Amino acid sequence: MKFMGYTSILSLALVVSGVWAATTSLNHYKTLTLLEGDWMLSPADEQEGGATKKGPAAKLVGTENTAISFKVIGKGSTIQENLLPGSGKEMATMYHCNDFKDCSEVQATHYCAKQNQPELMLDAANTTGNVIVMACDMNTSLCNSVEGHVHMIKHELSQDRNHLRTTYTIYKGGKFEKDSIYHFNRKK
Repeated sequence: MKFMGYTSILSLALVVSGVWAATTSLNHYKTLTLLEGDWMLSPADEQEGGATKKGPAAKLVGTENTAISFKVIGKGSTIQENLLPGSGKEMATMYHCNDFKDCSEVQATHYCAKQNQPELMLDAANTTGNVIVMACDMNTSLCNSVEGHVHMIKHELSQDRNHLRTTYTIYKGGKFEKDSIYHFNRKK
């Protein structure tokens, strides 16, 4: 009888933890939907690092041109991110739940100007309310390779939802190479 009680409690804990994980993942996916719309690069004095000092991004800093856009497609099942649209280095990232109804895992594929496509998964340990962290899926060969690739994407949305700080972490040779950081303001 005592064994059945422990088994029942353990079974209930597993069910609750599975529901909690799915709910948490779905909530993080819904946070990504808050990014929907067009964003312009913030002025130069609000940027950090070198990502916006050269190349196509430098031409967009402080202008009204769209530098990143997010669009919810597939009846809400996918979020399409376009970075530096219309430039020679335009990139796209597609975010989705592994199963939209159960959403136990948020996943993404980044279509990179490096001509590769790293697969990413939600890093739940480092994701909070307005901060979404997608980390390279270490079960894939690209994420374990020496080839240069985006190894992490981090979106930090301000409380008023009008400022976005996005970091693309680049790995090369199997180790950290650099962070490309962009500050965006929502277009009104």
